[in-house]
Amino acid sequence: MNLEMQKFKADFFKALAHPLRIRILELLADGDKSVNEIQSLAGSEGSAVSQQLTILRGKNIVTGTKDGNRVIYSLRDPMIVDLLSVARQIFNNHLVDTIQMLDQLNVGSSRIDEGK
Repeated sequence: MNLEMQKFKADFFKALAHPLRIRILELLADGDKSVNEIQSLAGSEGSAVSQQLTILRGKNIVTGTKDGNRVIYSLRDPMIVDLLSVARQIFNNHLVDTIQMLDQLNVGSSRIDEGK
């Protein structure tokens, strides 16, 4: 079972491993949207959006519901909003660590410059 869970997680994260897919999920976190709405908000071509939605649907990350002649997409699991939030927090932590490291390097190089 542990191996199955690890494979599921790996496949799940592979499905998220594209900037446009992440953008689509962020947009859907704000509410259900049609392909045209996603395309407009993401500033991307319809074919690219459709291609990424197909991948997300294939991995059961988003669902599509027919509404007349259009399809409305939504997050399959609301926990994805939490996952995106945690990812943002991890990114911010890395950014803070990087800024602190750069500040330390700048202080160190200032001291070296002062010693000249």
